[in-house]
Amino acid sequence: MAKDKQHNGTASQPFWFAQAMKQEQGAQPNVLTSDIQTDICIVGGGYTGLWTAINIKQQQPDLDVVIIDKGLCGSGASGRNGGCMLTWSTKYLSMKKLYGEEEAARLVAASEQAVYELEAFCQAHNIDAQLRRHGALYTATSPAQEGSMASVMAALDEKALNSWQAWQADKVKRAAGSDLHSEGFYSPAAGSVQPAMLVRGLKRVAEELGVIIYENTPMESINTEVPVTISTPQGEIYARKVVLALNAWMTEQFPEFRRSVVLVSSDMAITRPMPDKLASIGLEDGKAVVDSRTFVHYYRTTPDGRLMLGKGGNHFSFANRISPVFDEPSRYQSLLRGAFDRFFPTLKAEKFVATWTGASDRSVTGMPFFGRMKQNSDIIYGLGYSGNGVVQTWMGGKILSAMVLDLDNEWSRCGLTTGPKGYFPPEPFRWTGAMLVRNAIRRKEAAEDAGKTPLWLDKQLAKLANAAGKTDKA
Repeated sequence: MAKDKQHNGTASQPFWFAQAMKQEQGAQPNVLTSDIQTDICIVGGGYTGLWTAINIKQQQPDLDVVIIDKGLCGSGASGRNGGCMLTWSTKYLSMKKLYGEEEAARLVAASEQAVYELEAFCQAHNIDAQLRRHGALYTATSPAQEGSMASVMAALDEKALNSWQAWQADKVKRAAGSDLHSEGFYSPAAGSVQPAMLVRGLKRVAEELGVIIYENTPMESINTEVPVTISTPQGEIYARKVVLALNAWMTEQFPEFRRSVVLVSSDMAITRPMPDKLASIGLEDGKAVVDSRTFVHYYRTTPDGRLMLGKGGNHFSFANRISPVFDEPSRYQSLLRGAFDRFFPTLKAEKFVATWTGASDRSVTGMPFFGRMKQNSDIIYGLGYSGNGVVQTWMGGKILSAMVLDLDNEWSRCGLTTGPKGYFPPEPFRWTGAMLVRNAIRRKEAAEDAGKTPLWLDKQLAKLANAAGKTDKA
């Protein structure tokens, strides 16, 4: 759609990251300028890499651990997502098919526990990440979305795993700050966080534990022989073991993952501070609100009274190229504006002060996967969070640290450690198919929003996305 390519001149630097870096004015990044040796080198200084490093040092503090990042820690997906702390509970049915009933139940419980553990970690280490454990509200915003949570709620009830509460429609509307919501389920095991402030806090803690972090130090190549050698612009790293924590950027240097994930954008917009206006419509805390579309809308407030709204499933990257789209203001501002005005008609006059785009590495199953490289089992990887990683990377760090330390525990044996569980078609079929499905979903949901019956073909094409699960929040 041509109108989706309009720009309004908002700042291109991701809003959260720019906000977080104001607290580090004058700090100079540590850049690798010579050859080094280390026990473990982690490539990627986002959530996954930092949590992995912290877990390793907590368990074996004598190991030398190095992290390199091509930019600043958190300047990629970790520091520019929507900051919604969500769990795997709504994915229980698909996880049950993938990993079996008991493992799926364990992972659901672990993902909910991770919310509380992450909160406790921030408190223990004085990380001011604006973390507010105020829950999540999953809603329906059209009759077609109503009942979409029924089957997973029943399955969670059967396993005594259900933290969700069905709320009456009036309560949902008040809590969500919008009359558009007609049905809702609330869980206290969720919330919101300033994502870049969290990742910069994790960087500080990792360094306090003895992790050496080199920023503005991109990996130019990797020799997978023993010892593993990573080449950077000004030095080489000789490592006994390597963790690849590149997520959406993984496919740039590792062709074997190009069909394991598809890069898709989640686009976000944020307003000026307006706490009084938000309070007047009922938005007075930090809960995450998510609708039941295939490519979801999600929103939440900030402590200073801004309102952030995002939408998943917009730009699909041809051949998984990290294009300039991911470092520019959103090209889908018309979609964001239209959604914002529908949710909050009394706030139509409020302009966006910034929009930005996050890259999400969407796997076939909608779940992350971890494994060892075929060329060298001492090179371990993790990716595919599918836009749902703020909480899940906490567990990713446990999985990767267990694997790199050769531990035999519930994390190294879990169902996520067997590599990708499916592949997308090769290009150009993948991109062409993604566009057909995306546009069919847009037409289908627009018809449903208007109270009309979608075209039969659009409904059939939309099922292709639902077959693998929803494209979630960044």
